[in-house]
Amino acid sequence: MQNSKHLGELPIPKLLVQQAVPAFIGILILSIYGIVDTIFVGRWVGPMAIAAITVVLPITFLIASIGMAIGVGGASIISRALGGGKEEKAFKAFGNQVVLTLFLSLAIVALGVYFQDQILLLFGAQGAILPYAREYFSIILIGIPFLAWAMMSNNVIQAEGAPKVAMFIMIVPAVVNLILDPILIISFDMGLAGAAWATTISYIFSAAYAVRFFIWGKSELKIKWGCLKIDWAIVREIFSIGIVTLARQGAIAILAILLNNTLFTYGDEFGVAIYGIINRVMMFANSPVLGVTQGFIPIAGYNYGAKNWKRVRESIRTAVIYGTVMALFIFVIILVFSSSIVGAFTTNPILIAQASPALKIVFVAAPLISIQLVGAAYFQAAGKVLPALLLTLTKQGFCLIPLVLILPYYWGLNGIWIAFPMADVLAAIITYWYLRRALNKKGK
Repeated sequence: MQNSKHLGELPIPKLLVQQAVPAFIGILILSIYGIVDTIFVGRWVGPMAIAAITVVLPITFLIASIGMAIGVGGASIISRALGGGKEEKAFKAFGNQVVLTLFLSLAIVALGVYFQDQILLLFGAQGAILPYAREYFSIILIGIPFLAWAMMSNNVIQAEGAPKVAMFIMIVPAVVNLILDPILIISFDMGLAGAAWATTISYIFSAAYAVRFFIWGKSELKIKWGCLKIDWAIVREIFSIGIVTLARQGAIAILAILLNNTLFTYGDEFGVAIYGIINRVMMFANSPVLGVTQGFIPIAGYNYGAKNWKRVRESIRTAVIYGTVMALFIFVIILVFSSSIVGAFTTNPILIAQASPALKIVFVAAPLISIQLVGAAYFQAAGKVLPALLLTLTKQGFCLIPLVLILPYYWGLNGIWIAFPMADVLAAIITYWYLRRALNKKGK
């Protein structure tokens, strides 16, 4: 168990860079392929295709989040077990993750197939959006179990201190999708179905890369038959921590239902398409902070397990500073080039005219997100379920959803865009207060 020891030995700034840069690159490339995917369907299929993807994506990630939740819950156990020298527990946790991910993802996909139309209508596939959403969703469902496996594996590999491999798990599907998009959408003239098949095939490649690492790679956590037996104590611990991720994805799903239906009410199909563009830009713009957060989690978890409180506090401070600086830089770029950014997705003049100012409003408070993300991630890494759950739900659940319900009543479509920076500010204040309080207690 030599790979993970550096998490407790190297200087925090150097270690955070080593862990965060591969995670950032992986997330960045993943977001780029999401952007390119939207550009292709926006230019070669039309605004309704953008709206359809906007409706389907939160459903996809809600179903696949079972793998992410199992991955995050198990990774927290693995990090602390490795930090505390409990290798046997780390192996058992990984084996249980494998079984749970495969069984639950397939079961949930089966429900998705059976209730397809009801789910799409619930998530806002109204009017002309529905037939496009139905076409895209029916194909994407095939790849969701593979996506769930890749999400689970990514968190485990981060936990054992192999960030470059975790990075490639995200890079592989991005590259595959970027290659297949122009071939299937344009050359084969498959339209939106081509985009769906490109994404599905990319998920399969990502899962295959993760399997290769665990079986033939340098993973500390090999798949062993003896560890595949369900240990209910470990399962409970996995889900007690992973419930935070499920709750976050659940809040995002509820927000998507509310947003898509409210956007349709105040801005028809074009309102949904505008948010689709903003959401793609948001994924790209937030990738540096998400990379820092991903890199921070195994460092905090390992040192928490080793009871090295000084390094835990230093890792939090360093992660917040790095994340804030990068988020501020991205915000300035969006502010200056908002029209050009929107113009890359579509040639539709209505979409460009409305999406550009909306993009600026949504990102006004973006530099504050690192406080909320790192704060929630600390409690998750430390295995503190309740504060992690509450802080994770703060932005989407406790702040953004009520604001989206209230503000459009006064300001129409603009009220929806204003809700985003207001939620960022409120979430950052709440998280800072709670994190500072918890760390002061730990210091004493």
